[in-house]
Amino acid sequence: MHFGLVCPPFPSHARAFEALATALAERGHRATFVMNAGAGGLVRPGPWSVREVGLGSPARTAGAGSTGLFGILRTVADAARRTEGLAAGGGAVLAAAGVDALLGDQMEPASGLLAAHLGLPFVSVASALPIDPDPATPPPFLDWPFDDSAEGLRRNRGGRRVAGLLLRRQAEAIRRSALSLGLPPRGGMEDWLAPLGTLSQTPPEFDFPYAGRRRILRVGPLRAPGEGEAPLPFRPDPVRPLVFASLGTLQGHRLGLFRAVARACRRLGLDLAVAHCGRLSAAEAATIDARVVTDFLPQRAMLRVAAACVTHAGLNTVLDAMEAGVPTLAIPIAYDQPGVAARLVHHGAGLRLARRRLAPDAVEAALERLLGEPRFRERAGAIGAAIGRAGGARRAAEAAEAWVAETLHARSRPCMAEPA
Repeated sequence: MHFGLVCPPFPSHARAFEALATALAERGHRATFVMNAGAGGLVRPGPWSVREVGLGSPARTAGAGSTGLFGILRTVADAARRTEGLAAGGGAVLAAAGVDALLGDQMEPASGLLAAHLGLPFVSVASALPIDPDPATPPPFLDWPFDDSAEGLRRNRGGRRVAGLLLRRQAEAIRRSALSLGLPPRGGMEDWLAPLGTLSQTPPEFDFPYAGRRRILRVGPLRAPGEGEAPLPFRPDPVRPLVFASLGTLQGHRLGLFRAVARACRRLGLDLAVAHCGRLSAAEAATIDARVVTDFLPQRAMLRVAAACVTHAGLNTVLDAMEAGVPTLAIPIAYDQPGVAARLVHHGAGLRLARRRLAPDAVEAALERLLGEPRFRERAGAIGAAIGRAGGARRAAEAAEAWVAETLHARSRPCMAEPA
């Protein structure tokens, strides 16, 4: 089979889809990425092709992760433009490529629009926290705890109403795109998820309880073989516990947060390695009082030797920390990071701090707890053990193949005439 992969221009999402495409290729399938114009360079070379369509918005602004009301509205406007660009030009590209089915990121509703327009079997991929509807689950961009009481359900309904207002521009773009493709408008992103189900990176052991009606297969992290496993460029101190700090590929420019973490580690006598993902200049990086400050480090290899992780609560980083059994301090900034941090706290595998006016004293107290209370490492280890059993990209590829094959087989069965 030939799968079309509709992926938004975020590096972490591209890595997850690359892992899925690699697993599909190992099973004898073809894959073609469909990206917004200017974003194809995010996909590394591999056993797949890449097609760019539409006007979109540059990957740099698409991944800015802006905060505050103005930043959120700008992010939503960028997402709306990307959706309209993909919906307008993606159909012709997918038809010309001859794809048999689509795998679409939940954060890009154009995948559902294109699947319906072309009549293709379609599977959703939750690279971030899944957005499949469930009344007891708060919107993922909120740090609310899980609460399935009547009060909690009422609170969540209010949160979703606010989310609808904030996402109104994208909902309008989805509606315009549906009409232009000859489709009846359905609503927002949740209404264009795949009817076959969702492949989710979030294992149940890390998520809130899910009571929704949609099929979600939780396969754990989607990682290509050897991803993040390169040898370390330095030798960890055998005496001092090592803290690994990363704010991901989109938030690594936040120099003040790194400095606060560095001061806390220095006070506690901890070793610190910082990966800013190329978002700081050499002069800026030199102001961080840490043993190692560099652009990239092999994350999974780092976490295997780390005593604690400090992160923006990006799902990929947190799942890698859980896989290594490393307790984590979350400092959420944007997107679904507040929701990831809430799940980390819910399961007792880490702590959360607000990023605004982050003080070294607060970081110091949190790291003392993470390193001094065994329960954090024990809970992280239990989640990591579950991740090891989840199946990852291999299981996701098997499921996508089976779900699509089932649909194609059902379509090919001849209809029996009803008896007269």
